[in-house]
Amino acid sequence: MDTQYVVKAPRKALGASHRWKVLAVGVAANAGFSAAAAGIPTTAIWMRTGYHFDNAQLGMALGATGLGIALSELPWGLATDRFGDRPVLIAGLLGTALALLSMALFVVPSAASIPALPLLAAAMALVGLLGGSVNGSSGRAIMSWFKEGERGIAMSIRQTAVPLGGGIGASLLPWLASTHGFAAVYSALALLCAVPAAFAMRWLREPPFAVTTASGSGSGSVAKPAAAVQRSPLGDVQIWRVALGIGVLCMPQFAILTFATVFLHDFGRLGTAGISATMAAVQVGAMVMRVWSGRHTDRRGNRRGYMRGSTIVAAASFAALAGAVGLGHSMSIAAIIGLIVFAGICVSAWHGVAYAELATLAGPARAGTALGMANTIVYVGLFLVPLLLPHLLAASSWAVVWLVAGFVALGVYPLFPRAR
Repeated sequence: MDTQYVVKAPRKALGASHRWKVLAVGVAANAGFSAAAAGIPTTAIWMRTGYHFDNAQLGMALGATGLGIALSELPWGLATDRFGDRPVLIAGLLGTALALLSMALFVVPSAASIPALPLLAAAMALVGLLGGSVNGSSGRAIMSWFKEGERGIAMSIRQTAVPLGGGIGASLLPWLASTHGFAAVYSALALLCAVPAAFAMRWLREPPFAVTTASGSGSGSVAKPAAAVQRSPLGDVQIWRVALGIGVLCMPQFAILTFATVFLHDFGRLGTAGISATMAAVQVGAMVMRVWSGRHTDRRGNRRGYMRGSTIVAAASFAALAGAVGLGHSMSIAAIIGLIVFAGICVSAWHGVAYAELATLAGPARAGTALGMANTIVYVGLFLVPLLLPHLLAASSWAVVWLVAGFVALGVYPLFPRAR
């Protein structure tokens, strides 16, 4: 009897157009995790009631996710540069989905029992520890597939996933929390993290071509020498300054994301529909501005100038909000809502541009580590802001809270590099 052998054809080489599928994976992965990280805080009113928390306890629970991400971002970034984007992203997404599913089963309030704060905080921190894999791995994949002159728009599109996921969370999670409880909230988020993992298994691959690495602000700079590309970002002062600036400038944004719902409920007397619509408007506006800013800076080669200008605009928007709130109820609630949306958009528009500049400074081979450095500082802020903001509010007022947020944004100006 003859033995027949089947010879499989080699995998078809992936062309440059495959980069858009890689970008889609990055967007889906970040949106899925952002729906949890930025979406759960939009359920703050119902979490405060359901788990029997005061504002300080609520801040600890919400901040635990940021602490988990902060602790894991740099290790995940180093792992990405060592083992590649694909295994890190898939493992992180699946682990996050399992953690959220476990919360749906074991960490939800009911008539029979109310989970203790340490249990909820530990579970939220675990979600952050596992979900911290998403940022650096997806960013490195995109930097590997896209060339200089495309990276600003590519990273900005990826960064739209953060407000996209937050918008999905803001639109969906308050309704789920108020009508179906937190088991439905955590289950929906688990699904939103599991689906992108399947996309990553299907499409995420290393590029079959070498990407030219450039330094500077994306305006036609010369290629870095190989030694500079290989040097660890951990020893680069300029990368640390940009990473620190990114992290600190995210703090006013987190003030909006974590406590604007409480502000709108307690100060503005808004209901569920008004709160959800306001927070969704912030996220949609941030998405639009991130895409525009990426395209704008790619065309003009002015990433650094745009980053520095963004700190001033963000500071001014918070100053306007603080002034309006200081006038009290003589200001219409519509004006207050409009200023919350405006400030939230202004302090979110720069993300993709700054991450593209940071990754370009590091080079694609070390982008995972550099992005991990920045995101570690970012999520230290996500831990600290909801922890400290209630104490600042108790000692002062909402007007002071928003004014402090503006001063924090302005303080980032000297950290970002000057335009060449």
